[in-house]
Amino acid sequence: MMMMKSKHENIAEYILYLWQMEDLVRAFPNDEALQQTEFLGDLMNMMRTEGVMSSGHVQIAQIALGELEDLHADLLDTEATYRAAYMQLLPQLNILKSKSDNPLQSDLSMMFVFLYNIMLLNMQKKPISQPTAALQQQVTQLLRYLSRTYKERLERCAVEPET
Repeated sequence: MMMMKSKHENIAEYILYLWQMEDLVRAFPNDEALQQTEFLGDLMNMMRTEGVMSSGHVQIAQIALGELEDLHADLLDTEATYRAAYMQLLPQLNILKSKSDNPLQSDLSMMFVFLYNIMLLNMQKKPISQPTAALQQQVTQLLRYLSRTYKERLERCAVEPET
C-alpha cells in the first residue's frame, strides 16, 4: 500500500492513493476497524453518499483529476517539451484505450488507470513485460512533471499578493 501524499505535495500520488483506498473500502465495506479510522470512515461515507460503493470514484478524486486535466491542456498549449513527451505517449495510450472498458476516457485518465493496474500487478507480485515497464516509465515521468508543475503553480499563487 502506498502512503498518502497531500494533494498539494503530489497530486498524482494523491489520486492513486484515493483510488487504492476506495478499493480497500469496497473490499471491506462492513469492517468496523475501517469505519473507526477517521479518513477511511469519511471516505466510506462519501462513497455511499455519492453512490460509488461498487464502482467509480469519489468527487474529491474526480476534482483532483479534473485539475490535472486543466493543467495538462494548458501545458499542451504552452510548453513544447511537454507536448513532445505527450505526443510520444499518444500511440500507446490509444492502444490502451482501445483495449479498455472505457475507450472514450481522457488520455490522462487512461494514464492513471494504466499506472493503477501496474500497481495492482506489483502488489500481486505478477511480472510485467519490458514494453509495459518502458511505457510505465514514460507515463510516470509525464505525471511526475504534471504534479511538480501543479505544486509550483500552487506555491506561486500562495505567495503572490492579491491585487
